[in-house]
Amino acid sequence: MMTPSRRFALIAGLIGLATWAGAPGADAAGPGDGKTVQPITTGRADHYFQHFVVQIGLERLGYTVKPHLEAQFPAMHVAIGQGDADYTAVHWEKLHIKFYENSGGEKVMQRVGVLIPGVLQGYLIDKATAEKHKITNLGQLKDPAIAKLFDSAGDGKAHMTGCNPGWGCERVVEHQLDAYGLRGTVKHEQGEYFALIADTITRYKAGKPILYYTWTPLWVSSVLKPGVDTVWLDVPFTSLPQEQAGAETKLADGRNPGFVPDAIRVMGNNKFLAANPAAKRFFEVATLPIQDVNAAILRQQQGESKVEQIKVHAEEWVRANEETFKKWVAEAMAAK
Repeated sequence: MMTPSRRFALIAGLIGLATWAGAPGADAAGPGDGKTVQPITTGRADHYFQHFVVQIGLERLGYTVKPHLEAQFPAMHVAIGQGDADYTAVHWEKLHIKFYENSGGEKVMQRVGVLIPGVLQGYLIDKATAEKHKITNLGQLKDPAIAKLFDSAGDGKAHMTGCNPGWGCERVVEHQLDAYGLRGTVKHEQGEYFALIADTITRYKAGKPILYYTWTPLWVSSVLKPGVDTVWLDVPFTSLPQEQAGAETKLADGRNPGFVPDAIRVMGNNKFLAANPAAKRFFEVATLPIQDVNAAILRQQQGESKVEQIKVHAEEWVRANEETFKKWVAEAMAAK
């Protein structure tokens, strides 16, 4: 009888979007020669760029990288913990701590390196409404008159484009709606984020007030530019779900967006990392400037969103940063 973990791997493999099992020009011999690697990601276009940069590095080390499995974040963590997948390049260190702990934590997995530093999240409104009504803090939406400005459904509440269930950010948003006493005046709109944010952008272009949650790296802040089209809101005070208790969300410049500054890290199965020091070392040294990731994701939003196009974006980035990339590969080659 097939075990649950093997059944998960089979199903994910069938629904996973086929990528590339190898790349022309990969080194003929290396520490990964004859070995296969199984990555897993969400299937979202905005998560493939960094995965392909990492994949190119592994291929240069001689590994054959299998087609990506796809799963939502909770199942992705379970898959890596059980060994059904070897690594992911979309683990948020602070935001996904609950998924990490629930899937076995450091006993079965390890967060390696800092692939994308300086990732941020928070709440924004359009600049015109902010300036006209002097709105600077999410807590002001407790006032029904302020909340009504962002009523897009005719029920008197502020309707906020929010975070999909299962992403992790929804836990923070839901917690803060209670902590700041906003349940009576704010509606957290959840569903398909990218459809909701498209409607939000349409409302903005029509000159209507908007309220939304977003994060970086993503294309949204390239379309609704903070400081030009929109403004970040502070929160009344730091308040986070239990798994992040004790963390501080206030920034050095005094602003408080309500979310802990975070980092996207590679997360790998312990057995895989122990057996593949070259791969582990590459994960440790590879890092992508957030502005480069934002630029790649913006190209996706502008029409180049097919997986094969995103693979080309990653290849172009590697060519543009070839000397740095070669150093990462050389360090990984030397790993013992």
